[in-house]
Amino acid sequence: MSDPTFYLKKIFHHVVFFHFHLLTGKYMVKMNSAQESQFVRELNQHTGIIHRICRIYFSDPVDRQDIFQEIVYQLWKSYPSFKGESKFSTWMYTVALNTAFSQLRREKRSIQQEPLHDHLSEIIPYQQSDREEQMKLLYSAINTLSMVDKAIVLLYLEDNSYEEIAAVTGLTKTNVSVRLVRIKRKLEEKLKETN
Repeated sequence: MSDPTFYLKKIFHHVVFFHFHLLTGKYMVKMNSAQESQFVRELNQHTGIIHRICRIYFSDPVDRQDIFQEIVYQLWKSYPSFKGESKFSTWMYTVALNTAFSQLRREKRSIQQEPLHDHLSEIIPYQQSDREEQMKLLYSAINTLSMVDKAIVLLYLEDNSYEEIAAVTGLTKTNVSVRLVRIKRKLEEKLKETN
């Protein structure tokens, strides 16, 4: 068992095939071994994307596990059609966000958040000594945003370019730029209100 992805591959096979069989009553056609290896390699490299999306949109740990599995399943199912016209991480964000949004629309529930990234100084115009309090204030403010604006903030905090954010969200680069300016203003106003 020198292959570090061995365990992950076994989990994928179990979750994906079992899930697919339950949903459709059919077994999914397998990827060839080269596709499967490439998928696992890319997924291992970018798993943090899934975790961040799960954390920002789902507060309950059980819901996070469920949506994590659903996102992995959707990525696995869609991977054979991935043409490489964009970066894998951009494609992964698109699939993961669409899966999360679909789940949220189905459940029609409020969205809670947890910490994402260390780019606080870009959004919070002042410094506080208590980092935990900073994070609480920031995510309380982010929680007031729409689902799409939350996705834009998530992608921005992950250092994605405007082009990448536009590709994931389906907006134009100009619209992303305008929305980010408005989002920053909204967040600054909310943060000033709480101080």
